[in-house]
Amino acid sequence: MLHEKIVTQMVLETDRFDLRPLRRSDQGLIDLYASDKALARMTASIPHPLPPGATEALINRAHSDTRVEDIWAIDGTKSGASELVGLISLVRIDAGLTEIGFWVAPPFWNTGIASEAVAALIAANPLDSKTMYASVFQDNPASARVMTNSGFQYLGDAETFSVARNALVPTWTYSLKLN
Repeated sequence: MLHEKIVTQMVLETDRFDLRPLRRSDQGLIDLYASDKALARMTASIPHPLPPGATEALINRAHSDTRVEDIWAIDGTKSGASELVGLISLVRIDAGLTEIGFWVAPPFWNTGIASEAVAALIAANPLDSKTMYASVFQDNPASARVMTNSGFQYLGDAETFSVARNALVPTWTYSLKLN
């Protein structure tokens, strides 16, 4: 069964930040950053404008015992940044297969946070993934560089529906074999 591996999320530490489970107190910063149109357009799932209750629903899903996605806050407190500078997640696709996703708040773009967060999640491999997948919009070369610099291999082109764009968007798909 897909939900057999629900585990208590661990805190993953890096030199600049910690990846930690979401807290209810994260709602304000998630609302602030996810309301940014430029950020929402680079994700498949964040609507723009962000409707009331969307962040609360995200946090509730993250705390659910039947979740299929583990979501970590990228907490920059230890380096003097905000207690939430982005999110990173693993979605359970099937036994041993996960899909990694992330967003970093616009004030922190081009600072290496995404690369460091992805590297930390790969190193910890908290869901004991055999293969991780990722998909990035083709008009987001920065995220594509994060994936390739993290060892992900290009698999091919696809397309994904973007809620903020209300359209199918061309994507690049990647995979990383682990274990």
